[in-house]
Formats: sequence, C-alpha cells, structure tokens
Amino acid sequence: MTAAEPADLRTRLVDAGVDLVAHEGAQALTLREIARRAGVSHGAPRRYFPTHLELLSAIARRGFEDLATRVTALGTAGSPRERLGQLGFLYLEFARENPGMYELMFRHDLLESGHLGLRETSLPLFGVLVDLVGRARPDGDARTVAAALWANLHGIAQLWRWGSLPLATGSDDVTPLLRSALDAHLGPGAAR
Repeated sequence: MTAAEPADLRTRLVDAGVDLVAHEGAQALTLREIARRAGVSHGAPRRYFPTHLELLSAIARRGFEDLATRVTALGTAGSPRERLGQLGFLYLEFARENPGMYELMFRHDLLESGHLGLRETSLPLFGVLVDLVGRARPDGDARTVAAALWANLHGIAQLWRWGSLPLATGSDDVTPLLRSALDAHLGPGAAR
C-alpha cells in the first residue's frame, strides 16, 4: 500500500465505517474492522482519530449530513403544518432505511462528547423543526413543543424499526401515528 495523504486516509476510514454501519449495524463499528475494511493496519485509525468516539462521531456526522440534505430537498412549499408532516415522515423513513446509522447518530455519548462538531451538525436540523413548530403553533413554546414532537417521532421510529407497530395498531402504517403526533403537539389539523 502506498502512503496516503492524511485527509484521504481519514476519508477512507469514515467511508469504511459508513459502509460497515449500513450493512452490519452500529455494533460492528470496531476500530479493527473499520481499519481492515479501509485496508490499513488496525493501529492506523488512531493516527487520525485519537479515540474510538472521534471516529464514530465522524461516521455519525455523515448520517446527519445525509439527513440534512434530505430535509433541504423537501423545499419550502406548503403550510408549516404540512411541512412538519413531510419532515416527520422523512425522519421516520430515514430511521427505517438506515437503522445502524440512525442508532449511531443518536448515541448520547457521541452527541455529548463534542467531537468533530457533531452537535453543531445535529442542532440545525432541530432548528428547522423548532422554526416550523413556532410558525404552526405561535401560541406555544416552540422549542419545548418541538422537543416533545421529536421525542414522539423518535419513539414511533423505534417501534417501526423493531416491527412492533402491528402489535399496538394492527398495521405497519406510520401515517396515522404521524397525524396523531402532529395533532397532539400542534392541535387538531384540518379534517381528513
């Protein structure tokens, strides 16, 4: 193997981690396996990521960047409530389609560690939610309502990912739950 530029090797390590989490889940993200998949010695990641948390944070950051790109692609058409419905469904789909990355992205130890600006990558996404909630429900504390709505969506995402929804609702369809969550946090919506 030829000597790679540090930025190239950092990128290769993160790429290997992103691929690993996509195919085998967050539990597979060991330094040794990431290094093996990147084609480097098992000690090489430590030269660019002094701790395992720093490498995991860099991988999780890719997940937040992917989610942010999807949120941006939603555009700005529609009422704040309609946009919240779109955003909620996008979030639920992301969680279901990317279970390993989703699990990694919301690990408390990574978000609290402050590595590689992970919080700074995740907070703007929450800011979009706060802004839309504030416009949909100007009478409330937008940050608190947005946090409650996000917690509700996070719970729905977990149940959907685990295949538990049919036990409670008789269906795997998240749309009624999403509508109910919006109604609970924003007040009843228009008749359907």
